[in-house]
Amino acid sequence: MATELMMKTRWAGILLIIAALGASGCASMSADECAISDWHTIGYEDGARGYSADNIGRHRKACAKHGVAPDFESYQAGRKDGLRQFCQPSRGFNLGASGGRYNGVCPSDMEFDFVEAFNSGHQLYNLRASVNSATKQIKAMESELEQTKDDIRTAEAALIAKETTMQDRVLLLADLKELSERIGQLEAEIVGLVEERAIAEQQLATYQSVLADTGY
Repeated sequence: MATELMMKTRWAGILLIIAALGASGCASMSADECAISDWHTIGYEDGARGYSADNIGRHRKACAKHGVAPDFESYQAGRKDGLRQFCQPSRGFNLGASGGRYNGVCPSDMEFDFVEAFNSGHQLYNLRASVNSATKQIKAMESELEQTKDDIRTAEAALIAKETTMQDRVLLLADLKELSERIGQLEAEIVGLVEERAIAEQQLATYQSVLADTGY
């Protein structure tokens, strides 16, 4: 019972440390955190997040203000354990699919499968980005098209207004010519982008089918 109680107490402390790190984003540590921290747990948390070994430098800098030095060996041992949690293929796929970066931290016996999954996820990210980019451009051009049509209506109304001078009419006619040409350009570009998006959507759907067959 005593051993069980000690284990529960230890894990409760670990969870509190992890929660504190998550809340602060590991940006800084207080004097108390530096003094009582379980450096194995901090290393594990950094490893589980895929952080490089250099991340201990941030902890060292934060704790140096309080005259406390990290336990490097415990940190490294914890980080090594945490990396085995991070370097799962499913984590690699999700990292790639979210547009994240891989920092080359996985151990050699896990890196191949992790990178392969990461690349699969990153390909999905790129295909989605292509569809989203085309959609964004189409919306922007459609908005410009509507504004240009409004500008034409305004210019046409000014053109026939009684108070408009001959000189202003000449300028308005030139503006109308440019606006009409811009409408033609926008309509052509929108058609092209719609076609590009359709191709990208088909590529995305095909790739998602492939991923479904592979278990992702």
